Amino acid sequence: MIFKPNSIKDVLGHVGIMVAISIGLILLFFYWYLPKATNHDETITVPDLEGRHIEEIADYLSARELTYEVSTDSGYSVDHRPLTVLKQYPNPQTLVKEKRKIYLTLNARNPPKVKMPKLTDLSVKIARIKLQSLGLKVGAIKYEPDMAFNAVLRQEFEGKEISEGTSIFKGSKIDLVVGDGYGKRDFPVPDLLGMQLEEAEFVLAGVGLKTGSILEAREIENDTLPAGTIIRQTPEKGEKIRIGEVVDIWVKEYEKYLDKKEENES
Repeated sequence: MIFKPNSIKDVLGHVGIMVAISIGLILLFFYWYLPKATNHDETITVPDLEGRHIEEIADYLSARELTYEVSTDSGYSVDHRPLTVLKQYPNPQTLVKEKRKIYLTLNARNPPKVKMPKLTDLSVKIARIKLQSLGLKVGAIKYEPDMAFNAVLRQEFEGKEISEGTSIFKGSKIDLVVGDGYGKRDFPVPDLLGMQLEEAEFVLAGVGLKTGSILEAREIENDTLPAGTIIRQTPEKGEKIRIGEVVDIWVKEYEKYLDKKEENES
């Protein structure tokens, strides 16, 4: 039977029906068949694998309809066990399809070695940053008497001094021996008796002590000593004293000594 339109209205009607059927088929293909064929609505959230050991990965991902592949380039972190996941792609919480492959970077089985840096004379803060940048850890910080406050005096590994350039595993702990800023805590006061004032001041400065009060000596047993001679001191010689403390001194004819010194300088 041959279709014979009776009018233009019949033609337009049939064309409209064909267009409607075509649009329906297209919509059906894209919004029903294609999503169903490609599992469009069946997505899986990628789990966070960081820190998991490689032995756990296969069963863990298989149960979630995912697969994995280990990267040939391994990394190293002192904060993770060997053969645990350091990085992954896609990232955690990403939505993927079933059977998607997750690419993993593992922590190396054996830590790599690095060269021990020179830490002596650095501050503790800078030494810590330098160690961390190389993957090394700061162990014990031990203070000992030294004028250099918080400066590294020695670097040690397992109780022994370790020199710059020595190969050492990443993750090793380096102990730091640091100055306390006081030097020797207690030492005997030097004997200043019989010295001239300028010499006594020089001696005190040389051992890290300060000249305290300078007083006129009133009672002098030996009158033959020249003006400006130290007759008495406090603390007395041999007494224990610390770096930075003061020593008071009594000087024979102190005012006369000052006048003579001013005269010589002019």
